[in-house]
Amino acid sequence: MTDPDLDEVVWQAWKALELPEGYRAEIVEGAIEVWPAGRLPHALVANRVRDALECFLRGDEHSAYQVMDVICRRKGWVPDVFVAPEALDAYVDEDGLGVDAEAVHLIVEVVSPGKANQDRDRIRKRREYARAGIPVYVLVDDHDGQGAVTLLTGPRPDKADWEDIHRVPYGTDVTIPEGPAKGFVIGEAITGPKRG
Repeated sequence: MTDPDLDEVVWQAWKALELPEGYRAEIVEGAIEVWPAGRLPHALVANRVRDALECFLRGDEHSAYQVMDVICRRKGWVPDVFVAPEALDAYVDEDGLGVDAEAVHLIVEVVSPGKANQDRDRIRKRREYARAGIPVYVLVDDHDGQGAVTLLTGPRPDKADWEDIHRVPYGTDVTIPEGPAKGFVIGEAITGPKRG
């Protein structure tokens, strides 16, 4: 019998985790990361995004989701909000732990305070989502200047990066350019006005 590779060991350890309520765990770039769920300002923005997406997608075959694992090649993430088909049963990963990343059309992360949290969303998860081929990644970031929204499209899995990166300060509308959420606007109703 051969030793399982490191990805499999990390995957099995992640599956076995029993966290206290209010904590999340993800596998990001081969490591398990655990942190407390977002504080109230974080949760309010994530809920505004999800509610607005639900209204936008009403009558479509897609829906907005929160607090659900997205699985890709022995990696597991818990995005703040994502868009996937309404009928998720066909897209459950092989271990039944979450939705397969291939079904995800859009991910929105609301950046939390603290360098480790910011690095996870801005750098490590940015690379992971590109590797997974997620078509659209949006960062809503209170901690980027006076607040900024960054829209990343055109994932390059081979480079773990994105072809198109568009960053605007709070107070400027960002429109999703493709997929089921095409035309959805992230603006002051979600972020609030530009501060400063």
